[in-house]
Amino acid sequence: MKISDAESRVMEVLWCAATAQSAEDIVAAVAEPQDWQEATVKTLLNRLLKKRAIAAERDGRRYLYRPLVKRGDYVLAESESLLDRLYGGRVAPLVAHFSERSKLTKKDIAEIRALIEEIDNES
Repeated sequence: MKISDAESRVMEVLWCAATAQSAEDIVAAVAEPQDWQEATVKTLLNRLLKKRAIAAERDGRRYLYRPLVKRGDYVLAESESLLDRLYGGRVAPLVAHFSERSKLTKKDIAEIRALIEEIDNES
């Protein structure tokens, strides 16, 4: 399932919420920061419903929305897609790309080293 950048902003609201959210709740969370109108948010909700990324349940005169797609599953699919499209499915060229452009901080490098050590220890 492909979720657009705009749709992912709506999904983030739903993923972060402890309970199902009304359209009004979602509009309040994303409309102003994105400079979107209420109709835009409702269009995005309808697209996500058609993709079965979210579900809607009637609550009186309104609907409450909840995610059907887990955030972790979405992040994994997007990450794999990016690696496949740009780096032939390999992680090392991605890290090299950021390293060559001085985009890795000392903290990033320390975290990468710790991950590599953890992987080595598991082998």
